[in-house]
Amino acid sequence: SYLLWCRDFAATSAVARGEDGEPIAFVTGYVRPDRPQTLVVWQVAVDRAHRGKGLAAALLDELTARVAADQGLSSVETTITPDNTASDRLFTSYAQRHDVALEKEVLFDGELFPEETHLPEVLYRIGPFAT
Repeated sequence: SYLLWCRDFAATSAVARGEDGEPIAFVTGYVRPDRPQTLVVWQVAVDRAHRGKGLAAALLDELTARVAADQGLSSVETTITPDNTASDRLFTSYAQRHDVALEKEVLFDGELFPEETHLPEVLYRIGPFAT
C-alpha cells in the first residue's frame, strides 16, 4: 500500500500538494541495498490537471538533491517500457540538466511477465554524479 511506502521510504520519495493540500504529484524511490549510493525511482505520477508544468522534473530534482545531501548519490536508476514517452523525456532531460551520462539496456524481456503483450522493461542508468 502507498501508506506503507510513505512510512518506510519517506526519505526517498517526494510529494507535491496543491493549494488545497491534496497530493497532485509524487515520485517514489528506494536505495538499492547492494548499491547504497544508487537511488531507484520506482514510480512517478502527476495528476492530469497538473501535467505539462514541470512538476515531475522539479520533484525528481528535489528528491535527488535531498538524497545526495543525506547519504551521497552516485547514480539514479529506473525502468521504463519503450512506449512510455513521458518517462523517457523526463529521465533523458534529467540527465541532460545534470550533465551526466544516461545508459539504457533491457533489464527484463517482455516474455518474463505474465501478460501476453508486456513490453520489455528498459533500465535507465543515470550518472555517475560528481561527489
